Amino acid sequence: MSKTNNLTRRSFLGAASSAAAGFIILPSNVVAGLGHKSPADKLNIAGIGVGGQGYSNLRNMESENIVALCDVDWDYADNTFKRWPKATTYKDYRVMFEKQKDIDAVMIATPDHSHALPAVMAMREGKHIYLEAPQTHSIYESRMLSDLSKRYGEATQMGNQGNSDEGIRRICEWIWAGTIGEITHVDAWTSRPFRPQALERPNRGRRVPRYLDWDLFVGPAPWRDYHTEYHPWKWRSWWDFGTGVPGDMGCHVLDPAFKALKLTHPKTVQASSSVFNTESPPNSEFIKYEFPRRDNLPKVAMPEVTVHWYDGGLMPPRPDELKDGEPMGDENGGCIFHGTRGKIMCGAYAQNPTLLPTSEMDNFQEPEKSIRRVFNALEGGHEQDWIRACKESSENRLEASSNFDYAGPLTEMNLLGVLAVRMQSLNRKLIWDGPNMRFTNIDPTDLLRILSTENFEVEYGNPRVNREYVSLPAIETVEEWIRHTYRQGWEQF
Repeated sequence: MSKTNNLTRRSFLGAASSAAAGFIILPSNVVAGLGHKSPADKLNIAGIGVGGQGYSNLRNMESENIVALCDVDWDYADNTFKRWPKATTYKDYRVMFEKQKDIDAVMIATPDHSHALPAVMAMREGKHIYLEAPQTHSIYESRMLSDLSKRYGEATQMGNQGNSDEGIRRICEWIWAGTIGEITHVDAWTSRPFRPQALERPNRGRRVPRYLDWDLFVGPAPWRDYHTEYHPWKWRSWWDFGTGVPGDMGCHVLDPAFKALKLTHPKTVQASSSVFNTESPPNSEFIKYEFPRRDNLPKVAMPEVTVHWYDGGLMPPRPDELKDGEPMGDENGGCIFHGTRGKIMCGAYAQNPTLLPTSEMDNFQEPEKSIRRVFNALEGGHEQDWIRACKESSENRLEASSNFDYAGPLTEMNLLGVLAVRMQSLNRKLIWDGPNMRFTNIDPTDLLRILSTENFEVEYGNPRVNREYVSLPAIETVEEWIRHTYRQGWEQF
């Protein structure tokens, strides 16, 4: 299609969607199931970070044209390259955007620290974005992506697949119908992390494999030498690359609470954890959020609510309503809503919601369905719902379920918990000014005392743990965690 008449392929698709909307208006549940695609109207999708989760995402997008694949590790991504041999391969997404101009939409599944920059570049070039959870590595990045998505008007979706599934919709409908009364407390937990954390940086680097561009992997983060303790996949265990367990699972496990209770910025947050250090997150954490009252719904009020997060084997108290032997949540975690007239429990990803005691489900009449459904959400429907949104004009688009307007604040909640864990040496409940992205009760003289190194030895038959700490200015350090200073040579917002 020629561009001489200022009609690009993307604007043509948008115009086609608008024209179709002029002929027929379908109910949202029908739209989500059928989409607006004819066999000839396929998106050209590029993948960035395609060796792990990105491979699964792209398989769920195979209804479209996979035209470009970008990964810093061509050995890790080899299976992906073989599955789509016609796609052009890259190591640097900046080169991909510069050279390849037929891309309509981008799937990003890199480590957390490299989420924001390719998403910003893509949006500025008018490309739709599918971005794995958590949305970003820092609160400022998340805020900027949400703001930019409104400015540029592209279709967006975060990869918390449970957000499109049936479970979260049933939970919302039960709570909004007043089934268990007003919710005053929520417990949420996960069994992760998968691998040890609280690690110290290796003393010496390793030789970089020939198939890996380590400079591109580090990207905007502070430089460090390559080591197998960082890649592949182990990046989650390091502050510079990941966001700990809340970043890994928070957008999945806390999603039903955030959506059903219409949460926004918490007013306070505090945390405690097992040992962590300047390099690596703890192996277990407890985080407490306090949220203000929200606007009441027609059938239920939205009072102040406390949300508790547990991970690394920590669990909330077992509800009295559960019988002996009945599981609490599932193997990945779960969530319990405590209402003034009952309780709701679900597993991770809002799976298998139930009233407590579970016998209450025997004669339960579910409220009328009021939220559109996405078919087969956990087996590709979440990605397909985004594809459907990409093909609708920005003026008439039915946004995907976890678009950046929703995913941004949800991500911020989880990243705020990460900050509370790192700030616990201040020994106080932290007061959060959400609109201005700052804590209001940190003094200029406050210092963070954080473990830098630890070793265990036995001396003359006596065990001894030797610990060394660093003291960091609280305000400046926290500001850096909220809004990163990128490594020289990498684009800044």
